[in-house]
Order: sequence, then C-alpha cells, then structure tokens
Amino acid sequence: MNVTIKDVARVAEVSVATVSRALNGRQYVAEEVRERILKVASDLRYSPHHAARALSSRRTHTVGVVLPDLYGEFFSELMRGIDHAARERGLHLLVSSCHGSLDEQRDALRATPGRVDGVLVMSPFLDGDDALDQALTPDMPVVLMNCAQSQRATVLNVDNYGGALTLTRHLLEVGHRRIAFVAGPENNFDARERLRGYRDALAAADAGPAWVVQGAFDEASGYAAGESFADGERPDAVFAANDMMALGCLFALRKAGLRVPEDIALAGFDDVPMARYVNPALTTMRVDIAHLGARALQLLLQHPAMGGDADMTQVTADLVPQLIVRDSSAVPERRSMG
Repeated sequence: MNVTIKDVARVAEVSVATVSRALNGRQYVAEEVRERILKVASDLRYSPHHAARALSSRRTHTVGVVLPDLYGEFFSELMRGIDHAARERGLHLLVSSCHGSLDEQRDALRATPGRVDGVLVMSPFLDGDDALDQALTPDMPVVLMNCAQSQRATVLNVDNYGGALTLTRHLLEVGHRRIAFVAGPENNFDARERLRGYRDALAAADAGPAWVVQGAFDEASGYAAGESFADGERPDAVFAANDMMALGCLFALRKAGLRVPEDIALAGFDDVPMARYVNPALTTMRVDIAHLGARALQLLLQHPAMGGDADMTQVTADLVPQLIVRDSSAVPERRSMG
C-alpha cells in the first residue's frame, strides 16, 4: 500500500501542512520538527508522486546546477553538499558544467526553463546580469555562488578578500617576508578578491612589493609556479590562491629537492580534503565547501516561487573562511634566529 503524506503527518504527530512545508524546505518549521518529519518520511519510505505534484503545482521538483567545472575536490565537495540538501527535501538535480566558458554557461541556462523550478549558478567570471537576463525568464529563482553583486539574483559568496588578508598576515606574523602569490585566472571573481587581499596585507605591513605569478586554479599551473621558484629566485613563502595550485607547487618543489617549509613555506586556500593528508600538511583557509552548496540550495528554496516565504530580492550572504595552520607554513628555526 502506498504511503501518503497523511501517514507521515500521523506518525510524526504534526499537521499535513507542516509535513508539506518541511519536505519542501520552507521556513517556519522548527529544525527539530523538520528532522523528525524527514526521519519518519524515510522510515515509511514515503515517496511523493512527482508527476501529480507537477501537474497540480506546475513545479518539476528539480533544481538546475550550472558550474564552471566538475573536476577536482572543490566541485566534488560542493556537489556533495547540494545533493545532500536536495535529497533531504525530495528534490532532483539537473547538473551542467560550462568549462569556464561564458557562452557554454549561457547555453546551459537557456536549457533550464520548463525543466527546473530554480537554478544554482557558480559563475566567478560573471560580472553582470546580462547573461542571466538573456537566458532566463524574469520569474526564474536564481542563487549565484562566488559571483559579483547582482541586481537579478540572490548572491552567496565566500569572503575571499578577508580570507586572503588573514592568511597573508599569518605568513608575515610568523616571520616570512618575501611572500610570492600564485594567482588564479584574471577574469575570475574569487581570484581577483584573493589577490586584492594579498596585496592589501603586504601594503598594510609595509612588507615590500607584491610578487605575483599567474596561475589557473589547477595543479599544472601550481606545478609550473613551483618549478619557477626552484629554478630561479626563491621566496620565503608561497601563498597559492587555491589548494590545488598549492599541491601542484608542493610536488614541484619536492621533485627539485627543496624542503617545505625548511627551504620555502607554502599555503593555500579552500582546505580541500587532500590538504590535511599531504606531507607536510597544508596551511590554508578553510571554506566549508559542502556547506556552501547546501546553504545555496536553502537560499533558493526560500524564494516564493519555490514555495518559500522570504523576500529574496537582492539578498547577499557571505561565508567567512577559517585560518587552518599546519606544518607547511612554519618558519625554520635557523631563519627565525637570524
């Protein structure tokens, strides 16, 4: 016999309306009650009849996710957070990667109307709302992740500037003076904010000129930067704008026979899972990447068009990264005594 929403309400000892709000991620449901309802629904193997729900509500119960890439630990963690939050609410995901191309992103967005109820977009190279306006209907709920300010959509960002400022200050405070920075792509919002934080921290400390090496947020560009430091002038420390470049740099330095941190200290940004397991473990700015994805979906579900009750016009939220100090940024005793 099919389990109905009334069965879930009866076992959870709440009203049908409360069950509906909980399963659809709406507000005004206490977290303890929501968890109880989700557990009861899972125990009873309650499965909403999506076809009937779509006909009655004109909703697909599917969320579109458009990302710049799907490769690497960052995007794996991001999708883990989105997927977990979606499954808790009985939602499906339609995922596309635009491979860093604004044209491919526009094409992916144009394919979403009629197929999804709302869209999550990570678009660090999107500086305006033109692409969204051209691809989506005005009433389509959108949450942007790691993007410049928008008049069109809710924006959820990591405090990249503050994180880079904090990490550069840490490297200065422990005794490093010549700090090189491996930057991300020039047209990338995250990369620009992290570079700005690095530059401002050096300027505030009167620590000398910035030393910037161009990277691409991947292991290969980090490896190339590490080779350049091994073969030429060496900094005291390298701050890579993300962990994947920091790991590539680490491999290049070790291949060249250099020791980290004895010869060159190293730090990254994001705290991907691998960062804590390499030797030496990587100092970094921790971004709760899975939470970033889950939080983006929660914000999307607060839109009235998604069944939420909040006014989401031009909402901006920031996630503050946390400094994680590990062995890779230590100052060797011989340098600190000199």
